[in-house]
Amino acid sequence: MNEEISPEAEVGELELDAVIGFNGHVPTGLKCHPDQEHLVYPLGCTVLIQALNTKEQKFLHGHGNNVSCLTISKSGNYIASGQVTFMGFKADIILWDYKKRELLARLSLHKGKVEALAFSPNDLYLVSLGGPDDGSVVVWSIAKRDAICGSPAAGLNVGNATTVVFSRCQDEMFVTAGNGTIRVWELDLPNRKIWPTECQTGQMKRIAMCTAMAVDDSFFYLGTTTGDILKLNPRTKLLADTGPVKDKYSLGVSAIRCLKMGGLLLGSGAGLLVFCKSPSYKPIKKIQLQGGISSIALRGEGHQFFVGTEESHIYRVNFTDFKETLILTCHFEAVQDIVFPFGTAELFATCAKKDIRVWHTMSNRELLRITVPNMTCHGLDFMRDGKSIISAWDDGKIRAFAPETGRLMYVINSAHRIGVTAIATTSDCKRVISGGGEGEVRVWQIGCQTQKLEESLKEHKSSVSCIRVKKNNEECVTASTDGTCIIWDLVRLRRNQMILANTLFQCVCYHPEEFQIITSGTDRKIAYWEVFDGSVIRELEGSLSGSINGMDITQEGVHFVTGGSDHLVKVWDYNEGEVTHVGVGHSGNIMGLRISPGNQYIISVSEDGAILRWKYPFAS
Repeated sequence: MNEEISPEAEVGELELDAVIGFNGHVPTGLKCHPDQEHLVYPLGCTVLIQALNTKEQKFLHGHGNNVSCLTISKSGNYIASGQVTFMGFKADIILWDYKKRELLARLSLHKGKVEALAFSPNDLYLVSLGGPDDGSVVVWSIAKRDAICGSPAAGLNVGNATTVVFSRCQDEMFVTAGNGTIRVWELDLPNRKIWPTECQTGQMKRIAMCTAMAVDDSFFYLGTTTGDILKLNPRTKLLADTGPVKDKYSLGVSAIRCLKMGGLLLGSGAGLLVFCKSPSYKPIKKIQLQGGISSIALRGEGHQFFVGTEESHIYRVNFTDFKETLILTCHFEAVQDIVFPFGTAELFATCAKKDIRVWHTMSNRELLRITVPNMTCHGLDFMRDGKSIISAWDDGKIRAFAPETGRLMYVINSAHRIGVTAIATTSDCKRVISGGGEGEVRVWQIGCQTQKLEESLKEHKSSVSCIRVKKNNEECVTASTDGTCIIWDLVRLRRNQMILANTLFQCVCYHPEEFQIITSGTDRKIAYWEVFDGSVIRELEGSLSGSINGMDITQEGVHFVTGGSDHLVKVWDYNEGEVTHVGVGHSGNIMGLRISPGNQYIISVSEDGAILRWKYPFAS
């Protein structure tokens, strides 16, 4: 980390305050810890442990790539998580100590991806399933932290096994299932072997999505992509029953849980949560949720449970009244932009794909969601008076919303030809400046009822990536991916100065005294420029890999922050040009970041849908 700075400068670590994020695409990724006080779930390459009452978060860092599966032992002492990695490389399984919140061991044998994990009921063994490029099942000893034995997970003429479930009573039996394969395995410890028995389903061909074992091991259940449930006996290896015969669950049964009092909880790929019983499997109770259900986590015996969906919602459901409460939500697409309203750090807005969301900073609560279906929002800005959120969309429209209600106030149709890619407002609230995918910069006059095009400035040859306006509204700077930054005179509506560099500019900032600007982009260099004549003052090496996508400067201009494709948030001293602090925590490319007004926090957003809040390292 210290390569780009002088050796004597000590680099501090940024303190991570909170994370808004949940990866809903991990099957059974949401878990409730046996202490019934904590939720455990994955986000990118971290595992989060969140207290249910106090909302306090702890982070398990250790994976080098996205977490693909997660499990907790029955006693609650251990957590195991697996990851994906690049083709041909080994994917790690990490065994964590839950109480100390630290890494116990790295178990690596599988190639490419770890598909699923399960602990034995007495914490003796961990069984892991490799991904499609690996195709093996491995049993690990938890005491020795080493592999006992392994075997190909499925036969030669069937598909891959994708789920695994351990027996609830004995440490020597587990079940794997997948595309056309259902196997019950016996562990033979003295000979270090596992012996599979194929289960017979006759004429039925099914692809298993999820499995669950009954409390007393009498049966196990499979949810299939067809939308029905298979009930099998692990002793006789025979099919007991299947259902429902008609009205199968749309988009498959993607999550399944056995309740102690009898009956099953099912989640479907269409977001339907159902309580049903064998043998009919018809819904006794049901509710519709947003997004396909990927996990159901029981709290204790299941009197209360948590449901995670692919749209990154976590719901709490009480079994008796079967009503859902949304307890956590976040973006499930890449977050494109983050912006604070002028002069307050209490809330901020982010945009991703079709959503604009307004968040309360301290509690991480979502206050408002504005959705424009099938469109992508590229950027947003608050008007200085706080009466509207101006947003840039890929259908070439500029939309303004009321920040309290989310009501659409006005639309500027066909503002740009190839989508609006950047947007900024002036501090007198009379103008909006927008940049488009074709490279035009347009100045709009905003009246009470009218929005008028004042001027279209055609200089850039490629899309405009960032716009910043000077405090007195007489000048603005636009950065573009054609390798130029242009400083415009907003009074005469002409070009003042042009800056050329061999890079795709991604971000630009005015120094608060406004005689210098700093830029950065895909060449990883942070450059300081003179506004007056456009000459370069100095260049810093901004990162060791990947482009720099976001940058913000404090109101005093003493420090600035950058973030990019190396997943690191860096705080720089403006005058020294040196990194003072580095924040490690993102697992996707950072798309943007802002320092809150009053310099309390840095908030950064990334491609995996996460929003991270960091403590600002210097006293303001």
